[in-house]
Amino acid sequence: MDAYCFVAGTRESTTEVLEVHAPDDGRLVGVAGVPGPAQVERAVSAAAAAAGACADLPAHARAAALDHVSRRLAERAVEIAALISAENGKPVKWAAVEVNRAVSTFRWAAEEARRFGGEMQRLDTDPAAAGRAAIVRRFPRGPVLGIAPFNFPLNLVAHKVAPAIAVGAPIIVKPAPGTPLTALLLGELLAETELPAGAWSVLPVPNDRMAPLVADPRLPVVSFTGSGPVGWRIADAVPRKHVTLELGGNAAAVVCADWPDLEAAARRVALFGNYQAGQSCIAVQRVFVAASVYHTFGDHLVDAVAALDFDTEVGPVINDAAAERIESWIGSSGGRVLVGGGRDGRRVQPTVIVDADPKAEVNTEEIFGPVLVLSSFETVEEAFALVNDSQYGLQAGVFTRDLPTAFAAHRALAVGGVIIGDVPSFRADQMPYGGSKGSGVGREGVRSAMDDYTEQRVLVLNAF
Repeated sequence: MDAYCFVAGTRESTTEVLEVHAPDDGRLVGVAGVPGPAQVERAVSAAAAAAGACADLPAHARAAALDHVSRRLAERAVEIAALISAENGKPVKWAAVEVNRAVSTFRWAAEEARRFGGEMQRLDTDPAAAGRAAIVRRFPRGPVLGIAPFNFPLNLVAHKVAPAIAVGAPIIVKPAPGTPLTALLLGELLAETELPAGAWSVLPVPNDRMAPLVADPRLPVVSFTGSGPVGWRIADAVPRKHVTLELGGNAAAVVCADWPDLEAAARRVALFGNYQAGQSCIAVQRVFVAASVYHTFGDHLVDAVAALDFDTEVGPVINDAAAERIESWIGSSGGRVLVGGGRDGRRVQPTVIVDADPKAEVNTEEIFGPVLVLSSFETVEEAFALVNDSQYGLQAGVFTRDLPTAFAAHRALAVGGVIIGDVPSFRADQMPYGGSKGSGVGREGVRSAMDDYTEQRVLVLNAF
């Protein structure tokens, strides 16, 4: 197997090899090339040198490159989904969904690149500015360092790369060490475009060697998706850089008494608490149910969780450490396990817990595993307070048909997104996506990331 990375858009072999093994059975999936110090330096130097050419690239050229990648992802969708499933462990069903989302992410970026213009402002609102007008446009802050996690090895890389190309910013992508192969395949598609040399690199740098890259002043923007402790350390290490962080959460679903189909809601909660082994930042974790329907909903939820097909809907967690942690947190929850609770290696059984200690990790931390914690509430106000009683604030789902309750949720819930009539796991790739509190700063979503990668400049025109 050839071990390689992409340095300034060019495929290069490496002397150091990173083996990638399937989470489920440990088989060797492939190898990635770990770049040496000289290769990393050339990638950064090339990104800095390409900043002007990338910023000057016309919108049609940026859009053409993005459209090409979108089209090629669609053409190779079956192959790419198989690779994602192999290195990440998620069932092919969810890997195929991820590929389709990445197709849309690059397509949206192409569309946004075409309309990423600016605005004209009248300045003659005061006599002193009569005869003047302002043009406000956004320009790249500079090269971007994009650090991606393992759970969506294609689409979360796409959410770093596509907005950068759309605004004309060079980007260096650092994929997760457990799942670098999909990012390298994306590099093959980027290499087919006519983007300037240095516009992008894919560097599978080990986590413990990232500090110099994060600190490098030639990379003024850092976009990180991953664990909270790592993300905040990055932000603290480079306080003068523009840092965006998407750090996950312990997403809550609220089931109100007015919801007409409790069985259907339970199926949604069961599926999206356990899909790809719960390894999603917005997988359902905490479930708050109106007391009047609590037992009925709970029975439906247990049935729905028990009916999940492990191989096609759940899958293994990423490694032994994750499986052991999840098992430990279930055991220390202080609650009763209604279904699941065990594991076989990295195959953690989908689990429902009731009467858990409010201070237990299954309630307070991001479990990132197939575990649901069920609790009841008396009033909607109490439910919203329970959702907010968290260090995180990414997204929440509220099953209600009552419009005033929906608007109250939008006002009251300290989260980045409120999903009415569904689980918090819904995400459209063009919408702003991010959270508050411990869930990070900044927003992903194509246009939102484009704003984060750029800064405003004002041009004042004088008629005199």
